[in-house]
Amino acid sequence: MHLSTEAVAILGFVSLFVLMLLRVPVGMAMGLVGVSGFAYLVGGTAALKNVGLTSMRTVTDYTFGVIPMFLLMGAFVSNSGMSRELFRAANAYVGHLKGGLGIATIAACAGFAAISGSSVATAATFATVAYPEMRRYKYPQSFATGVIAAGGTLGAMLPPSTVLAVYGIITEQDIGKLFIAGVIPGLLAATMDMLTVVIIGKVRPNFLPSTPRHSREERLKGLRDIWATLVLFVFVIGGLYGGVFTPTEAGGMGASGALLIGIARGRLNRAEIRRSLLQAVRTAAAVLTVLIGALLFGYFLTVTQTPQNVTAFLTSLGLGRYGVLALIMVMYIVLGCLMDSLAMIILTIPIIFPVISQLGFDPVWFGVIIVMTVELGLIHPPVGMNVFVIKSVVQDVSFSTIFVGVLPFIITDIIRLVILIAFPVLALWLPSHM
Repeated sequence: MHLSTEAVAILGFVSLFVLMLLRVPVGMAMGLVGVSGFAYLVGGTAALKNVGLTSMRTVTDYTFGVIPMFLLMGAFVSNSGMSRELFRAANAYVGHLKGGLGIATIAACAGFAAISGSSVATAATFATVAYPEMRRYKYPQSFATGVIAAGGTLGAMLPPSTVLAVYGIITEQDIGKLFIAGVIPGLLAATMDMLTVVIIGKVRPNFLPSTPRHSREERLKGLRDIWATLVLFVFVIGGLYGGVFTPTEAGGMGASGALLIGIARGRLNRAEIRRSLLQAVRTAAAVLTVLIGALLFGYFLTVTQTPQNVTAFLTSLGLGRYGVLALIMVMYIVLGCLMDSLAMIILTIPIIFPVISQLGFDPVWFGVIIVMTVELGLIHPPVGMNVFVIKSVVQDVSFSTIFVGVLPFIITDIIRLVILIAFPVLALWLPSHM
């Protein structure tokens, strides 16, 4: 009995989800299903050849070098204590306002995101840096954890973003343009999150405390402490925007810059450097494993013609361009509750991207929209990866408490998505001037 290609595709997806529920790592699960399906439809020899070629190409491809480089930059930045300085500097300026520590946390998250590129890393870092400070000034637990979860999502938006880099690799878009496209939406996200804190402070006057005002000397000291972060960001993103570096070179320059600044300021000793290198290698290996698995799964999908079938199905629903887009986004929000943002992008983009091209949406703009939607999934009940990360750092808080704190920010995120869909120019203006 020989199964039809449609039946094999459906079986492939079911097997994939079963393996993921059994806690098989995402990259391995996609690779296993992809190779088995490909072998069944095309033949075992071709499938095995594919494994060797794909693995080799992914690990040695120059474009993919962008991922380990930016991860290394993020590791150097984390281990040289820049996150603490960013938080202190932001706190010196806005800490005395109602809910000021919340505003400072979001500002510091945005600054840290702009040099680390990972949501989960941003959430974990600020759960250790900002949470104790907020609790010291009697901020409610739900608000403190909610702000950190929301601030963490800026990690994937502001460049350099690992998720945007992977999206660029899969869809063959210019990674530099994608990074620059994330700047205005990322800043909009940070501003709207800060406004949310201000509104909470206004609506519930007794809910959020304010802290003592800082002196002028403390403010100037705060500014002096963050020069390194600013220089690094302007150097990397300026070089990318001005066409001086390719994205991979920008990653290399950023990692070298972060290392040199860390050593010059006496923040990175030999042990710290070694720890940073190990951290970056571990994360890069995990990301590249997922990428290899996804590419193998992608070949299987191509053979079963799944992308073409999905495109034909969605465009025949008669929902119009924006109806289909809304449907895709709802799917991402649901998936976000179950999966890591990177795995989600890698698994779904090969199927969804042809639909978007067919409907005539701009691929760079869609990259930004999808990353924002996926990030919403990271803080969305019932699962929310960022919430799990914060819970693992802050042991004495319940999941429901964090989700209560996150709710206002989820509403803000949905409003922001609507704004970005209504005004694509927000994402496309900067890349069009490159």
